[in-house]
Amino acid sequence: MTTDHHTWHVVARTLADAGCDAVFGLPSDEPGLMDAAGSCAELRVVPVRDQRVAACAAIGHAAVSGQPAVLAVNSGPSFANALTGLLEASSLGAPVLVVTTRVPVGGIGRGGFQYTDQATMAGPLVKWSFLVEREGQLVWALRRAVHLAVNGSPGVVLVEIADEVLRATPVTAVAPPTRRGPAVHRIRAGADPQEVQRAAGLLSAARLPVVVAGGGCKPSGAGPAVRRLAELLGAPVFTTAAGRGTVDEEHPLACGLVGLYATPPADALLADADVIVAVGSRLEETARMGWDSLDTATLVHIDIDPAVFLTAVEPEVALLGDARVVVEQLSAALEEAPAAETEPGRARLARVRAVREELHARYSAPADGYGNTDELTVPAALRAVQDVFSRDATLVQENGLHDMWGYHFPVLSVSDRAHVVTPGEQTMVGFGLPAAVGAALAAPDRDTVLVCGDGALEMSLAALPTAVEQGLGITVLVLDNGGYGWPRFVRAGEGAPDGLTRFTAPGHVQAAVAAAGGWTARCTTGAELAAALKEARDVGRTGRPAVITVPVRDTDVPVGVRGLFGDGHGDAA
Repeated sequence: MTTDHHTWHVVARTLADAGCDAVFGLPSDEPGLMDAAGSCAELRVVPVRDQRVAACAAIGHAAVSGQPAVLAVNSGPSFANALTGLLEASSLGAPVLVVTTRVPVGGIGRGGFQYTDQATMAGPLVKWSFLVEREGQLVWALRRAVHLAVNGSPGVVLVEIADEVLRATPVTAVAPPTRRGPAVHRIRAGADPQEVQRAAGLLSAARLPVVVAGGGCKPSGAGPAVRRLAELLGAPVFTTAAGRGTVDEEHPLACGLVGLYATPPADALLADADVIVAVGSRLEETARMGWDSLDTATLVHIDIDPAVFLTAVEPEVALLGDARVVVEQLSAALEEAPAAETEPGRARLARVRAVREELHARYSAPADGYGNTDELTVPAALRAVQDVFSRDATLVQENGLHDMWGYHFPVLSVSDRAHVVTPGEQTMVGFGLPAAVGAALAAPDRDTVLVCGDGALEMSLAALPTAVEQGLGITVLVLDNGGYGWPRFVRAGEGAPDGLTRFTAPGHVQAAVAAAGGWTARCTTGAELAAALKEARDVGRTGRPAVITVPVRDTDVPVGVRGLFGDGHGDAA
């Protein structure tokens, strides 16, 4: 069954026609989707060593390419092993299409080998799932799955293909579609014009409006529209972690991130805001942390998914539609009388300018120990990364204790051309390296930099061989605290033992990287790190991985964490 009429070839051709461009997974016992995709010029096949890696790589690729990514797995442990990555994909709203198999019907309920109820296992994580039991359902199910993955709030979809369909002989196998369907595209719609006008009225009368851009701005391409809205209002712009890169963080109105990652004194702008425009964000818990006034401010909420409204905060005005289209509608309603040109508007602009000046003075200049080359702190290390790599580079982040410094502007500053890939609200440990693999594959012309902790990198080393095989020159900055920093931080605050959070056996990252033909360095001063980063950049551009380890102190805690939880020893920041 090697003809193009075989079911797997039809699957590959259908996915390519629908707009997918990459398939991640492990090869199955018999030739399957990955083999068929290999014969399809429009699809790139990425074999991995671990299904968790495949799922996270699919997230990274989708985030950077803007196209739905395909995860190829089989029934049983293969499917179950991918679930952690799919949990993260669901949290992020990443368009990932899972294509899997189902065992023969005769084995269901009778101890069939590797049978598992995949639809039930994945039920809370997927937007839609479908079991293809007849040949005539196949093309329809795949195209519908891609449509649902990218439209509405993007997310995970699941298509199972019954063994009986896959075993169909060439005579009865489903034939390739006689007419290829067009690539699936994002459907755009605007909001109710009356509600738009009501929102515009609230914003025009606001004392301190604030614009918050979430991850939903990226698939919509809403960045220029969000920037224009802020300029008309004279309003500070913040992003969520997932929304980072929507606006250039050196724009005069950009003030960094919200919630846990808000950087003082910019957090005072959030506290004082009376009207907030949240665009493409579910306002998850980390976005709300430390932002107590959010519950009492007037919220204008823009999203393409009606289920988002009232999830965390009840909006005064809910504008349902595509982020870019709705923000453009709102800007059009404000064009005739821009609030930025009023006296209150000019006062806001002056306040934002002062906040940005203080941010840069406090966190960018080599002062207050942050630039001391004799004592390399995390902010100094991250600024060194910024100095060597372009603000347009692809930045992949984890969410360990120390690497959370990287979420704080202007410790790191990204442009609106940068690709920023972050874990979602689930923040699985080990997300970063496989996500960087997918991101680097999607943008090979960009430098790709991953910032992570030592524990996270140890957990994700199964992604390293794939990076090497694909010729991906990823640079990894490892902030090494000798274990797991976040549980140690929490235990310190409670006066609890922390021995279990500390690694006692030597790590094997450097040996693994060296064995794979990569390059490693360990730096303890700013001068060492600056030289190592330049070497890593050059190594990366030859297609080899580079890993730089920087030892960090437990007390080098990000400013957002200190503000909410103290310094980890029971003391407030």
